[in-house]
Amino acid sequence: MSPTDGSPAAARHPSGPQPRAHDTATAGSRARRSTTPGPRTLRLAWARMRRNGPPFLAATWPGVALAALAVVFALAANRFLPALSPAVIAVASGAALANVAGVGERLKPGLAFVSRRVLRVAVALLGLQIALPQVLALGWQTLAVVVVATGATFAVTPWIGRGLGLTPGASLLVATGVSICGAAAIAAMHESTDTSDDDDAAGALGVVVLYGTAAIVAIPLLASLMDLSPAQLAVWTGAAVHEVAQVAAIGAASGVLATAVTVKLGRVLLLAPMVALFSGRTRDTGPRPPVVPLFVVAFLVMVALRSTGQVPAAVTDLIPQITGVLMAAALFGLGTGIDLRKLVKGGRVILLGGIATAVIAAVSLAGVALVV
Repeated sequence: MSPTDGSPAAARHPSGPQPRAHDTATAGSRARRSTTPGPRTLRLAWARMRRNGPPFLAATWPGVALAALAVVFALAANRFLPALSPAVIAVASGAALANVAGVGERLKPGLAFVSRRVLRVAVALLGLQIALPQVLALGWQTLAVVVVATGATFAVTPWIGRGLGLTPGASLLVATGVSICGAAAIAAMHESTDTSDDDDAAGALGVVVLYGTAAIVAIPLLASLMDLSPAQLAVWTGAAVHEVAQVAAIGAASGVLATAVTVKLGRVLLLAPMVALFSGRTRDTGPRPPVVPLFVVAFLVMVALRSTGQVPAAVTDLIPQITGVLMAAALFGLGTGIDLRKLVKGGRVILLGGIATAVIAAVSLAGVALVV
């Protein structure tokens, strides 16, 4: 008789014969084996993740690693060339690499990361080196010399650059580097505006290296010939020389290190308003940037934090080294975008840099002679 003909078996199992318990367990085991990855599958997945990594890390680590090696080289070279900061050595190394061996496509994402993101962190941390009470303790006369010399140089340099036929971007970067704080200021302004390209930045950095290095010899010699006092030499050095490292070199050799560097940091403080002034005015198309870039806001926050006196001494002692390393990495990335053939043809930017250097030296010296 068929199971569908009303038999007891058909009554107990109206949908037909049911599998035995052993068969059910076996089917469940097969299902678990088909959905649960085994040890070999997990090992393969782990190996793939280690090899490829997250997409961002996989794309950026070769360039970041190269920048790290460049920083090590720059720090070592700085021991033999203390007049050149690690940042300036790093940008020169990046330019040399790009123009001699070239930069492969695999390196570019990481180099773009350090030249933008790492740069912003470095500029923000620079604020932790500036304590407003120390700057204000210099007195109104010294602060007036700094503000007038910086403002005058920043104002007249772009005007002279136009007369020389330079692009607005190149003139702006030379004005920023000479009047404020050298390589760090050039990089910050270059990052915040869209009027300049990497060749403009290269020319401005060349100005900083050339004339700042010459100042290490010229400033003490001229001060001696003019019989300036140590206090006057300190203020003139801090108000006229481009790089913090160059100011420190003159100050250490002349016995006016602390005052000269404090005056220089007063100029660094002017970086925020200068960048804010130009960052919102340079885009004709596309989305406008913030009036004050966020990393400049972070810079001001760090200045305020340092000025409270609550930052531990261990941190303030370490910050200059950390900032120097980050800035060197950022400028190495920027340097890899420099075309030296174009730079060699740009003699006018070197001329502009010389004129701007003469302006800030003359205005600050006049101020020193009058009020210090």
